[in-house]
Amino acid sequence: MKLTRWVLGVCFVLSSLATHAQEVENKNVLDRIIVKVDNYFILKSEVEGQYQQYITSGQANTPNRCQILEGLVVNKLMLAKAEIDSVIVDDKRIDAELTSRMEQMEGQYGSAKNIVEAYGKSIATLKEDLRSSLKEQLTGRKMQDKITDDVKITPKEVAAFFNEIPRDSLPYLPAEVEISHIIRLAKPNKNQKEELYAKLLDFRRRVEKGESFEDLAKVHSEDLGSGKRGGDLGFAKRGAMVAPFEAAALRLKPNQLSDVVESEFGFHLIQLLEIRGQEYHARHILLRPDYQKLDLTEPTKFLDSIRVLVQRDSTTFEKAAKEFSEDKATQDAGGVLMDASNGGNRLAYDGTMDPALFFALDSMKVGTISAPIPFRTDDGRSAVRILFFKAKHPPHFANLKDDYQKLAQITLSRKKNNAIEKWFMKAKEDVFIFIDDEYKDCRILSSEGQE
Repeated sequence: MKLTRWVLGVCFVLSSLATHAQEVENKNVLDRIIVKVDNYFILKSEVEGQYQQYITSGQANTPNRCQILEGLVVNKLMLAKAEIDSVIVDDKRIDAELTSRMEQMEGQYGSAKNIVEAYGKSIATLKEDLRSSLKEQLTGRKMQDKITDDVKITPKEVAAFFNEIPRDSLPYLPAEVEISHIIRLAKPNKNQKEELYAKLLDFRRRVEKGESFEDLAKVHSEDLGSGKRGGDLGFAKRGAMVAPFEAAALRLKPNQLSDVVESEFGFHLIQLLEIRGQEYHARHILLRPDYQKLDLTEPTKFLDSIRVLVQRDSTTFEKAAKEFSEDKATQDAGGVLMDASNGGNRLAYDGTMDPALFFALDSMKVGTISAPIPFRTDDGRSAVRILFFKAKHPPHFANLKDDYQKLAQITLSRKKNNAIEKWFMKAKEDVFIFIDDEYKDCRILSSEGQE
């Protein structure tokens, strides 16, 4: 069996809610089971659904159906072996991922109400649809990590891989750029704050008059993870929650309600349930402003003043990012944007780049700072950012000096694929696997497999 890169790509990248919804539709049309791996099944619609997604995306090197099925079989085998080996993903981890996904959806659609209208399902139903697939994907990822955690590479191995590439086959890489940014989030205005404060204070009065905090949280809380549990956040160690929330919670006595607390996540009504040593147990009702309607005036003015300070050499862009940026992913690194695929600080300056970023750079010169630009964060929040165009590297043929990180990532992926291939050939003997005759030619269980 020759595992392809699609195994690591198709199986372990978590699908979006929209993708999941499409898969559900496909299952209603094509619901024939084509593979059984112990207690896990693969439907023909899953293969066809993923194949059509690749086709419509226009992505180069689209995998064929056998390669997609191969990835799905390996994933199901990992799930079956995870049961045998007692590899378990904690429910809190699944809930956290589910909450993140739902928050991204809410950011894209503007509100939970808009999501319901778009999908024709309640939030509870949508979350239940997605939760089971998230559990499988996270379990598969944990099992993969168990198999490949000890896989390491050395500079010698990277050089050996590079030297295997024929000189006339070296990839021609696009231009690359080094960029940093500083982000400031839009804040709710006075009227928006007053509206949210009033709602939470009303909930507080209702609880004090005897209504159930739990029931109110289930209906009204916009924390999609804890809301279904009546706002229950479970026990948290001190320092685990954001500072405003934790400070307010720890000032309370058991069963006491807080005033309205503002944090980076929104506005909270908190009830402390119990303190146990260095841990505390609280629940909350979270309300958030409509991020689509926030005013960008203040963050724009703030970033314009930062831009002037840097241009006057009163500070550096890096220092300003560390002190003022509200992007936690880049703040500590001085605002440097990283390539998620290899961890490097060079981004491909081509059609794969975010169009808004590409066109912003197109009007800039190296060494300059942009004017404040409206920006939407990954979780859908309204923001403004300024860009520092640090460097631009011309297109070139791959070489060890300039492209070591990319080559190292490819070398590591190949080595991990080999480890999974060896694991698969051994693990397949421990479980029952049935593959429909229609897919026998894929030779997934043979030692040759797909090239």
